[in-house]
Amino acid sequence: MKLELPALPFEYNALEPYMDAETVEVHYDKHHRGYLTKLLGVLENYPELKTREIEDLLKNLNTLEVSDSDRVKIKNLGGGFYNHVVFWEAMNPENEKNSELISDIEKDFGSVEEFKQKFSQLAKTHFGSGWAWLVKNGEGKLEIYSLPNQDCPLTLGHTPVLALDVWEHAYYLKYKNKRDEFVDAWWNLIKLL
Repeated sequence: MKLELPALPFEYNALEPYMDAETVEVHYDKHHRGYLTKLLGVLENYPELKTREIEDLLKNLNTLEVSDSDRVKIKNLGGGFYNHVVFWEAMNPENEKNSELISDIEKDFGSVEEFKQKFSQLAKTHFGSGWAWLVKNGEGKLEIYSLPNQDCPLTLGHTPVLALDVWEHAYYLKYKNKRDEFVDAWWNLIKLL
């Protein structure tokens, strides 16, 4: 994916009543766009990196020829940019059920319902800001885990499948401090399963 902000795959109000239009607008236009803008600012010092795709930067983070402080910035800002792309796409109302994903989930978690319960528990109990992830690991098996801040599974050699943002900016305007309610409501937005 190029280093440019992809359009949201839906209108701001398309996720109502589970995610309000104001949250989507602020989350996308301020937070998501902000990560990309700041990342591009860091990459001004490394013109050769500006032509690479974000996945490449994150997968090869430890071998980039950048200062240590800029490596941390690329990890945080690049992760923030990429993670949000995965987050928005999973909630695309145009998505259809993914029979291959459902089959893999049933194989690796027993059932879609068991997967949802484990994933929800992980998201609800993640301490502080971060993400809950469903990924394919290096062996092609699905696994779930949470990562702090804007850390990204790509830096671990894993392929993101589904991401839930549990930073407060993802839910605070509508749910206040009730992350559990947000996590439960979020499943209504996932059409893949």
